[in-house]
Amino acid sequence: MAKFTRTQKFTKENICNVPQNKAIIYKIKDGSGENLYTGIAGRGRTQDRLLEHKEIQKEKIPGGTRFQYAVVKTKVRAHEIEKSIIKKDQPEFNKNCK
Repeated sequence: MAKFTRTQKFTKENICNVPQNKAIIYKIKDGSGENLYTGIAGRGRTQDRLLEHKEIQKEKIPGGTRFQYAVVKTKVRAHEIEKSIIKKDQPEFNKNCK
């Protein structure tokens, strides 16, 4: 399993610290630490993807105030990890519980 960063506030400043040159898997959490959404972002699109969630969070992921991410070697590996996390945590805002 990938090693996730510590949980951080879901702010634009913290999102800007996410590496752009690697694929990542991320979790958006509420204030109590519950995983609301798990997703992936490919190399070169990590910050943009998180910012998209930040801008639409009030409509799509209400209560998403924190996030974590883990760097992975490939997007294929990210998909595998995402699938296992969704199966285990069953985040409220992941469609179809992949």
